[in-house]
Amino acid sequence: LAWVSGEPELRLLLGLLAEATVPTPTVFWVGLKRNASACTHLEQPLRGFSWEGVGGGMAPQEVPAALGRWLPEPRPSCLTARCAGLHLAGNTRDGPNWGWKE
Repeated sequence: LAWVSGEPELRLLLGLLAEATVPTPTVFWVGLKRNASACTHLEQPLRGFSWEGVGGGMAPQEVPAALGRWLPEPRPSCLTARCAGLHLAGNTRDGPNWGWKE
């Protein structure tokens, strides 16, 4: 699974998806998960979600605030495991309309 640790990686991923002419709206699984024992934290960019490691590796846990865009905000919970993906909702003048979606 992939993870996005900064804005350059996000721009690259959004560019690749745009070149693939993916229909919108679409959600892509990128490895965001919140375990059942973790709570939703609205003050954090990933809201308590974290990146799944690949092949036993460790994904970066600190995420720039600019990557904290959710469409819509995840439901507050501390009881169930949840996954999130990259939600593409079309384009605007400023580029792709994107956000994380539970």
